[in-house]
Formats: sequence, structure tokens, C-alpha cells
Amino acid sequence: MPADKVLAGRIQDYFFRNQAITTKRMFGGLAFLWHGHLCVGVIGERIVARIGWEEYETALAQPHVSEFDFTGRPMRGWVVVEAEGIEEDEQLAEWLQRSLAFVEKLPPKSGYG
Repeated sequence: MPADKVLAGRIQDYFFRNQAITTKRMFGGLAFLWHGHLCVGVIGERIVARIGWEEYETALAQPHVSEFDFTGRPMRGWVVVEAEGIEEDEQLAEWLQRSLAFVEKLPPKSGYG
């Protein structure tokens, strides 16, 4: 399912000043990467948020959140947030902050600075 352009635009606006963020087509949608690490993706009107193992169970307990199961096996540390859970800019910003906080702990990938 292609990325929702309005949602992708909201995320681009949020990351506007962060020069470490790049975009790439992935999962049939649009991915936002920090130094080469997937941070968050847009698939249709949903986001895939990479939050890590420590936040995983807490995130799954929240409304409109489910496991990310792209390959038939759920990916621990990644969640899908449905459109209802990111309607407000504050809701979306919270997920973007959580994802960025996780990937910022990772070393930059080779070739990404």
C-alpha cells in the first residue's frame, strides 16, 4: 500500500531540520532513516515505528498499536500505529520522538556519516 502523502508530509515537516534523516522507498511505502537506520515508515495511513525492545510491551498496550508483522513473523521492537493513533500532531510527534530516541543510540551505518 503506498504511503499516504499527507502523513508523509507531516513526518517530513517534523524532521525538517534534522539533516541526519533521509527518506527511502521501503515496505511498499516511505521510510525515514537516521544515519541509515530505519526510524519510522509510512504504509498507507499507518506508521511503523522502531522503538526497541525496552519500549515494545508498553507500546503494544496502547490503543491503536499492534505488532509489525511484515514477513509472517512479528518483529519485536517495531510496532504499527493505526491512523486513529496519530491523528493529532502531538500523537504523531510522540511516536517520532520515541523512534528517534531509539535509533540515536545506534552507531551510524557505514557511508551515512
